[in-house]
Amino acid sequence: MTSLCALKFVPRSITLRTIAATFSLSLLASCSSLPPIPFFDDEPPPPAMPSTGQATQWGDRVDGTVITDPAYVIGPEDALDISVWKDETLKAAALVRPDGGISFPLAGDFIVAGKTASQVRDELVKRLEKYIPEPVVTVSVVRVSSYRIYVIGRVNKPGDFQTGRNIDVLQALSIAGGMTPFASEDGIRIIRKVDGKTVSIPFLYSRVRKGGDLSQNITLKSGDVLLVP
Repeated sequence: MTSLCALKFVPRSITLRTIAATFSLSLLASCSSLPPIPFFDDEPPPPAMPSTGQATQWGDRVDGTVITDPAYVIGPEDALDISVWKDETLKAAALVRPDGGISFPLAGDFIVAGKTASQVRDELVKRLEKYIPEPVVTVSVVRVSSYRIYVIGRVNKPGDFQTGRNIDVLQALSIAGGMTPFASEDGIRIIRKVDGKTVSIPFLYSRVRKGGDLSQNITLKSGDVLLVP
């Protein structure tokens, strides 16, 4: 009744078309104040990935764990963190003994030197399956001590280096800051212990620099000495 009365006293100069346009604008204005309708999707958005703020590299530490190359070969004095999912009693930090072995509950004593972390995990799974159905084992290298190479002579930063991964001759030279201007680039030698004997392996840098003989850019073993005269 009220709306009819309001229309009854509308001046004749205002047409019905003007009234309809005014009513539509009022309706749109009232709808704009309503809260937005939520959109429901079948799948929730994926959670945001955590960011450390900077890229990590092999040998860096994240939450106390060394980021090692998956191909890194474990050796004596390395420290491992071993755990079995849902079993707090099967969790331990193991220091690799000089003979290359460790001990772990239920798994007993076995050799880990010369193996990667994934190979050690597989060995533990095999040993623990006798007592635990489908054990989920995690093996992490938390301290790298066994892989150490030495660069001496005419380089900018001579010394011993622990990298957390295997490196070749050119990478070792780069870590040592490169050769000095007076270095003999064709007199470089890799001094290595083989079966208790010392051997000398030549490295002709000029041939590598020219892209001729990359086969001599060998991977260094732990304990190797790179001599730059």
